Amino acid sequence: MGSDKALLTFHNQTLLARALNTSTAVACRVVIVGPPRRYATYGQTIADVYADCGPLGGIHAALSATETDLNLVLSVDMPLMTAQFLGWLLERARKATEWIVVPDALGGQQPLCAVYRWPVQALAEQALKQGDYKIGHMFSRAPTLFISETEMRDAGFSPEIFRNVNTAEEYEALVRDQAAILTKSEG
Repeated sequence: MGSDKALLTFHNQTLLARALNTSTAVACRVVIVGPPRRYATYGQTIADVYADCGPLGGIHAALSATETDLNLVLSVDMPLMTAQFLGWLLERARKATEWIVVPDALGGQQPLCAVYRWPVQALAEQALKQGDYKIGHMFSRAPTLFISETEMRDAGFSPEIFRNVNTAEEYEALVRDQAAILTKSEG
């Protein structure tokens, strides 16, 4: 990306603020996983226990600090995500017995918008210690419920909410597309 994507703006908010607002609408306690000196002014922050291990390291850090069984994980780079979907996802997780509830949309699994039960922490730690940083590998090690794109559509959710921004080009395209939608709706 070339810069901290959490601090990019979209609809007059940083991506971090959008994710925090969306998460706060459905969760009792919201924490930021990242360097405290960078994000502490935005809210409660947890540093990775295993640094430089990618998103699995962040999930592990969050699960290591939690006091609840169900834990919603949401990456900052999904600015179209809605509180309505997150509430629906949490409700699905409450009814499930699986340890992980993960959407499968836009051609792939979405582990950074998923619900993890606390026992996944031990599996994540084991994987990190073995140098296996792929979140997807956790799905074969823990009981996992995959929610299909069809099921999400049937519940009224567009897979477009999972559109993420990992590059400057993706960010610029998202901003451009949203501006075109806004212009079209006003005209």
